[in-house]
Amino acid sequence: MTNPVDLRARAAQATARLTGPGGPFETVVENVLGAPVPVLRHRRRSLTEVLAASKELGGRDYLVTENRRLSYAEHAAQARALAAALRDRFDVGVGDRVGILAANTQEWVVSFWATQLLGAIAVGYNAWWTAREIGYGLGHTTPAVLIVDDKRARQVAELDITVPVLTMERDIPALIAEFAEAPSPAVTVDEDDPAIILYTSGTSGRPKGAVHSQRNLLAVIDYHRFNDALAAEIRGERPDDGPRGRRFLLTSPLFHIASLHNLVIPRMVTGDTAVIYQGGFDADRVAALIERERVTNWGAMPTMATRLLEADLSRYDLSSLAAFSLNSAPSSAALQQRLRERLPVAKTALVTSYGMTECSTAATLASPAELAAHPDTVGRPVIGVSLEIRDAQGNSVEEGVEGEICVRGPYVMLGYWNDTAATSAAITADRWLRTGDIGVLEEGRLRLSGRRSDLILRGGENVYPTEVEQCLDEHPAVRECAVIGIADEDLGQRVAALVVVEDTERVSERELLDFARERLAYYKVPARWLLTTTALPRNATGKVMRAAIAETLGEH
Repeated sequence: MTNPVDLRARAAQATARLTGPGGPFETVVENVLGAPVPVLRHRRRSLTEVLAASKELGGRDYLVTENRRLSYAEHAAQARALAAALRDRFDVGVGDRVGILAANTQEWVVSFWATQLLGAIAVGYNAWWTAREIGYGLGHTTPAVLIVDDKRARQVAELDITVPVLTMERDIPALIAEFAEAPSPAVTVDEDDPAIILYTSGTSGRPKGAVHSQRNLLAVIDYHRFNDALAAEIRGERPDDGPRGRRFLLTSPLFHIASLHNLVIPRMVTGDTAVIYQGGFDADRVAALIERERVTNWGAMPTMATRLLEADLSRYDLSSLAAFSLNSAPSSAALQQRLRERLPVAKTALVTSYGMTECSTAATLASPAELAAHPDTVGRPVIGVSLEIRDAQGNSVEEGVEGEICVRGPYVMLGYWNDTAATSAAITADRWLRTGDIGVLEEGRLRLSGRRSDLILRGGENVYPTEVEQCLDEHPAVRECAVIGIADEDLGQRVAALVVVEDTERVSERELLDFARERLAYYKVPARWLLTTTALPRNATGKVMRAAIAETLGEH
């Protein structure tokens, strides 16, 4: 493998050519929301421009599932028709919210783009939420219309709501047909107007809605375009913005930045295909889909990669895979090595990254060479990102010193929807995002040394203990409780709960499990329980000592 230092030098030279004066990605510093931020001099200013240009891709596949195909031209027509329907039938306009609550479907994507044509704000609700959680989300972002699949429609029917509900299986196709000839909406939006809200769990115990702007999503598109151009430059080829014919496998939910921001949206510009996997993850079905659709690129959660390796891969032709990335959660050196041994693409094209919902995309990216040489790295800052490690007082620290990871750039969210306090805590006055993650820089490479305070990362999903604890506290038999993450080979972590009750004979683990299942998404429900009558261990300031609780749960 090529020396990482040599590759970095070549990449630096190529970056200078691409981003310097007159380059296709010429970068300048502009005032963005009161802070100096590097942006591309020549850039699109709205997502409607992106959709309009996609018509030139015509009959190329845009969205493919196991039994359906949608071309770029067909998608553009459907998005325009649905936008007209939302405008004329439901009076949706600039700034209104359009809720999307569904599993991965072509209609999910069409609904997103239709919303953008109206200057409205798409809201990607977590499709794994319970009815109670859905009710909170609807009350929080108050959509003008809610678009759902049949499964979620049954959950929504349990709620006392007045918002119009449109089903993807019947209402959306009917509206698209009815409004096929309607005039296309014509609206004007600003780069820093909201485009979408995605929910992320919060330490307050309630999910928070991260608001991403037009600028955020357009910058993510250009980040992917730049990566393509950089790779071409390093190979000695001329960067080309033409259609590439790649086929990207989509296995994460569309209400995650991995699938929507960093896969579906950029393909609209690069002219590639998004191959959408549907249903619960099954390694054999995934491998068969890769073989049938000749998938070239896949970004997988480490849990998915682990399960893939458990299948008999010799039964499938996976030779089309040309790029493979580990996303959404840390990966071990052992998993990386197993991938290189079993999956040909991983030998030369395995990468990983570090990012979060609040940052829209990766803040750092590790190249195949550097990941092979330093398995614990998550890479170096991507184009446009400034990254600092800061101490508790907010001061930047030297390399080799641990501290909080802070990032700034065109990808950082506007803030949290209707939550000024949380926004102020996360984003400084000069637009630095405080991630809450602990890390250290080593020769320019970022290494994570701790996750956000108390965060449990279960199979790529964030679980904050406070939300689970507040749910369990509602049970009349619970005096107090503490929730932590425990190590798990498959999922990374599982949720565990230490519950203090008056009498362990009067309440059972099964009762608490059923109570939680009715109120929480399945991935938040504790998998390990310990009921006790002993008070939780606390320090001198009254804070729960989670390390002691971890030891207690580990002993049982």
